[in-house]
Amino acid sequence: MLHGNKKKFGGVKPERIAKVMARAGLCSRREAERWILNGRVQVNGVVLDTPAITINKTDKIVVDGSEIQNAEKQRIWRYNKPAGLLTTHNDPEGRPNLFDTLPRNMPRVISIGRLDLNSEGLLLLTNDGDLARELELPNNKWQRRYRVRVYGRPNEKSFNGFSSGITVDGVHYKSIDVSIDRQQGANAWLTVSLIEGKNREIRRIMEHIGFSVSRLIRISFGPFQLGNLAKGDVEEIRGNVLRDQLSGLDKTGFAKKTIKRNNVYMSKETDKKKALKSIKLNRSKKRVLKA
Repeated sequence: MLHGNKKKFGGVKPERIAKVMARAGLCSRREAERWILNGRVQVNGVVLDTPAITINKTDKIVVDGSEIQNAEKQRIWRYNKPAGLLTTHNDPEGRPNLFDTLPRNMPRVISIGRLDLNSEGLLLLTNDGDLARELELPNNKWQRRYRVRVYGRPNEKSFNGFSSGITVDGVHYKSIDVSIDRQQGANAWLTVSLIEGKNREIRRIMEHIGFSVSRLIRISFGPFQLGNLAKGDVEEIRGNVLRDQLSGLDKTGFAKKTIKRNNVYMSKETDKKKALKSIKLNRSKKRVLKA
């Protein structure tokens, strides 16, 4: 049964269909809404034309002709992506994608961010579309680190000003940290750290200053490391490890923000009355000292 309100029925609270689709690992909520408007989603045999409905666990949801299963608990995997695979489920040109190489016993997953065709290394996969959307945004301040091989002989001056950001062909890229690891013949190996991760960001920036990228390997994404994971292998991040690594995020997936006022640090979730009380005490101490 479809519902246009939030009333409970059958002892189960209805949920927005876009949220259900995201938790099933199909896409983000925003993408789910677009799919619905494009006529790709049916509920109980009815093609939807609006995402503004709620459903319950007994409703049958079909997306692109396939029924989706009940959502599992939130899960994340580390995957060592080889070069030559696309980070997409469907490619109009029929090129190979990484999802076709995953073990058959894995649930449907989507990537947290992307690596382009010729890039390799750490890619996080999840069965939760909302989580994927939030973790790939720069708001949570998660750093991405890459080992990059470029053709040429860069020096420290080559990357002057990168810490303040750089604009290439009208696109502005935020702060980037670059260190030179070693020169190897005509090539140099660099470590590049950034937060945004826009499409082909590193390749475009390096080309802009005269260095072509011949290899790009992501070695970390936020707290998660590539480590010794073999190329093409996938490994689930389990239990306490996952909870610990995500503990710095709020319920939406964004990093919890702290505010400093008169040397008092508080998160947005902190009781502001307590924080204001501490601030008043600090001010009183300062007045006493001045007297």
